[in-house]
Amino acid sequence: MNRAQLKRSSILRMALSGAETINQDEHEESFILRAVRIAAVVALYWFVSITMVFLNNYLLDNRELDAPLFVTFYQCVVTVGLCWLMQLLAKMCPGVVDFPSVKFDLKTSREVLPLSVVFIGMITFNNLCLKFVGVAFYTVGRSLSTVFNVLFSFIILKQTTSMHALICCGIIMGGFWLGVDQEGLAGSLSWSGVFFGVLASASVSLNAIYTKKVMPAVDGSIWKLCFYNNINACILFLPLILVFGEVGRVASFSRLTDLSFWGMMTLGGVFGFAIGYVTGLQIKFTSPLTHNVSGTAKACAQTVIAVVYNSSSKSLLWWTSNMMVLGGSSAYTWVKSREMQKTAHGGPQDSAKEKLLPREKENPGV
Repeated sequence: MNRAQLKRSSILRMALSGAETINQDEHEESFILRAVRIAAVVALYWFVSITMVFLNNYLLDNRELDAPLFVTFYQCVVTVGLCWLMQLLAKMCPGVVDFPSVKFDLKTSREVLPLSVVFIGMITFNNLCLKFVGVAFYTVGRSLSTVFNVLFSFIILKQTTSMHALICCGIIMGGFWLGVDQEGLAGSLSWSGVFFGVLASASVSLNAIYTKKVMPAVDGSIWKLCFYNNINACILFLPLILVFGEVGRVASFSRLTDLSFWGMMTLGGVFGFAIGYVTGLQIKFTSPLTHNVSGTAKACAQTVIAVVYNSSSKSLLWWTSNMMVLGGSSAYTWVKSREMQKTAHGGPQDSAKEKLLPREKENPGV
């Protein structure tokens, strides 16, 4: 090899070495940015979800105002108002805010109505559970969503479930009953809270099934569905508030003209609207499985915060019940994810046999 060839080869090696260094630096930088972005999204989800639960507990635990239906109704009103506001911002700042344009259509509203009835049950029973059991026991009290998903999938959708998934459901049910037992021994058990928690879990599962059915009516847009669901809910809540005598309780409430009270009520509605956005954001930047794991960890942190905040003393078996519920829920999601991967590799015919319900992609303890 002559000198010119040697020089050219050394230059080529240097160039290649430099290119590799640049690519490595770019890869490290993009990895760091991606990691920071994911961490920020997860932190935002945790903040919104935990704050919303504690805020709702504060509003519903108000002894002066025993009107859970009115509180939930007002949050639906706030959500509808925010939908209108987001549409306006999307028109004014199309490159910054992305929100579909929605015009109220009576036909679409009627098609969404069956889901809205289930939706009312879900948010009402969820709030009533939170009112009677508090934040510490909330995760366990509302833990049977996964079990009802399996049950309703078999009854309504005729979908069978694997033995591994059923074992996970068994762990969840064991954690639920152990938690109820430990709350009873501690003297803090509310059977009303447990009852509403079971109804809330069943409603969450039914909501997932009906969401799947009515989604074509809103062109597959979750925000359009949110808009119509909350408008229908606002209308349906009015007779319920009258029947359950909450009008008189609200009228005699001493803080009815207190701006700080309405500020907290409005803030609860804002966080209720925001949880839908941050949930979608976390799934977008991670995955449904990672979202569920994040939600499980969030529920664990939420329980610890509630126990510390209330200066409560819980037994080892009480904490075991929480770990069984959270562990069983995470294991179920992991098992279903593995099964979906296998059926996806098996071909489109097999993959059509087993699908995750939309709500199974989300944390049951939100």
